[in-house]
Amino acid sequence: MQMAGKPRFKMALCGIVSFLAAHASAAERAGMAELLKRLHLSGYSANLRAPEFSGFTADERSVSLAALRGRVIILTFWATWCHECRPEMPVFERLHREFAAQGFSVIGINAREGAASVRAYAKQLGLSFALVLDSRGDINTAYGVIGLPTTFLIGRDGRPVALAIGPREWGGKAARSLIEALLAAPAAPKGTP
Repeated sequence: MQMAGKPRFKMALCGIVSFLAAHASAAERAGMAELLKRLHLSGYSANLRAPEFSGFTADERSVSLAALRGRVIILTFWATWCHECRPEMPVFERLHREFAAQGFSVIGINAREGAASVRAYAKQLGLSFALVLDSRGDINTAYGVIGLPTTFLIGRDGRPVALAIGPREWGGKAARSLIEALLAAPAAPKGTP
C-alpha cells in the first residue's frame, strides 16, 4: 500500500449490520455482512455521512457528492505513481460501464497531481469515469486517506457502507454481488439528510 497524508476524518468502524437494519431482511443483512467479510471491507455505523466534496475532473467537469445523491458510489483515492492502484482502474471502468445506467458511479480522487498527468493516464488505460483533481489534498484529508489505493463504497442515501485500504478484487463475484445489493436498495427520499 502506498502511504500519503494523515487521517482527519475519523469514523467509528463497526459492522454493516446496523446500517442495513432499516433496509433489509435478516437474511439480506447476513448476506451483505458475508460479502463485506469476503472482500475484507470495514463497515460503518448507520448514523455516519460521507464528507461532502466538490471538485473538477482533469477534463474540467464539475463533480460533487451532493449531485450524486441517490446513486451507489465507489469513491477511490489513487495516483498515477501508485502501482497497486493501476490494476484496479480498468476494473472500475468495467463496473462503471456495466452499472452506470442502474444508478452506479465510480469517482476517482487523484492525490495531488496535475491535469496533464491524469489525462495521459486516463487515455492510456481507457478510463471514462470521473477523475477528480485534488491538487491540495483537501478531499484526501477530509476522508482521512492515509494510503493508496483507498476505496469507499457509498450507498444511495449518501452514507458510507464500507472502506478498503489497499487493493481488492472489485471485479470478483463478491464485489459484484455487493454492488448489485446496494443498487437494489431504495434511494433515500428527497430532503432526507
